[in-house]
Amino acid sequence: MRRTRNAKIVATLGPASSSAEIIERLFLAGVDVFRLNFSHGVADDHRARVEAIRAIEQRHGRPIAVLADLQGPKLRVGTFAGGPVQLEAGQPFRLQLDACAGDARAVTLPHPEIFAALKPGAELLLDDGKLRLEVVRRDARSADTRVVVGGKLSDRKGVNVPGVVLPISALTEKDRRDLATALELGADWIALSFVQRPEDVTEARALIGRRAGIVTKLEKPAAIDRLDEVIAASDAVMVARGDLGVELPAERVPSLQKRIVRACRKRGRPVIVATQMLESMIESPVPTRAEASDVATAVYDGADAVMLSAESAAGKYPLAAVEIMNRIIGQVEADPLYRQFLEASHTANVPGDTDIADAVCCAMRRAVALLQARAIVCCTHSGHTSLRAARERAEAPILSVTPLLSTARRLALAWGVHSVHAEDVASVEQIAELAGQLVRREGFAQAGDAYVAIAGMPFGTPGTTNLMRVGVA
Repeated sequence: MRRTRNAKIVATLGPASSSAEIIERLFLAGVDVFRLNFSHGVADDHRARVEAIRAIEQRHGRPIAVLADLQGPKLRVGTFAGGPVQLEAGQPFRLQLDACAGDARAVTLPHPEIFAALKPGAELLLDDGKLRLEVVRRDARSADTRVVVGGKLSDRKGVNVPGVVLPISALTEKDRRDLATALELGADWIALSFVQRPEDVTEARALIGRRAGIVTKLEKPAAIDRLDEVIAASDAVMVARGDLGVELPAERVPSLQKRIVRACRKRGRPVIVATQMLESMIESPVPTRAEASDVATAVYDGADAVMLSAESAAGKYPLAAVEIMNRIIGQVEADPLYRQFLEASHTANVPGDTDIADAVCCAMRRAVALLQARAIVCCTHSGHTSLRAARERAEAPILSVTPLLSTARRLALAWGVHSVHAEDVASVEQIAELAGQLVRREGFAQAGDAYVAIAGMPFGTPGTTNLMRVGVA
């Protein structure tokens, strides 16, 4: 089940893709990571999907990652007594903590944290930014606003507060319950929503430990303001363009996407580009040309993975969406310009800010290019060695060998990594023997082809990448 591409595909499961048969077809079409959206469904739904994924994994002998996406805080207005109301530009509109029968003059906003953080002049966005309000005055229990952009407002529509760091945790009580369920199901990655600061990731880490990796969803401008710190605290990052585009002007999102991808590559953190990648395929059997170009741009930039949301979860053509995304990635990676773009965007190690593992992986990248090696073999426990190798974006695929199935699954998200669950190695001689066998068995090389192997000594100690060996299959 070797993939012949480097960038990975994340697909969301939902009503259109719940059966074991459909999940297997999606996997065969190219899905490397399955996303469970905990904003929808119940524990039994997610449990059935994980069981199906693990059965597919066992049948096909390829580790599959499961990503559990937590909902995070959802800020919403209350309800309107007479149904939806029409707000006109320039009119006053009150948001208040106290319960009221909502109308065109006022509605309940049951979130005291918002009132505590607001100041006159602050902007409030309602219904994914379709309506905009400006705060005129506020106190601890209400805010008087002026409608800047009007429109129809109905029950329970979302509220965004751009430019304001809200004093709330990224984990609600529901999230904590869902997190416990996800960990019990053996999720490999936990996606954390509503991150505003690195401390939000630290809070989640205290609950998760090392049982799963943390994917920080970048969807709040406050997190962008502390981007390097947030990335450093995370195991991986998701560019959540939909939510990010609500609180920031749309024209800023493309440049931010490139900045985030580059920052993650510099840190060696896997990065997923997500939201609306093939949005039209929710209803259409083919994407727009702009959508195909959007996916291609993320791949040219060197993103580790691209993600399908509603396209695979609730769309009419989930299988076609995966197949087309797979073909787009393949087409990009076959383009001679792809390697030029990767080389041009490569972030060199900074003297004084590197360690032995950086030096070994830098040497590996150069050796692969000089020898035209057919594969990079990484022997790893924690996955650290394979992630360092992936960071280099070398010209050969990465065959990651680990005795830990949890590590093998987690690495399914990383660029260029073909993860194999195999016996532990205890000597340089054993590395040579195992590497030669695996590169032939997994279809990376033929007898006589060169490969480059990297590992850490003493063997079995995480984070000790310090050994490179060149071998012949």
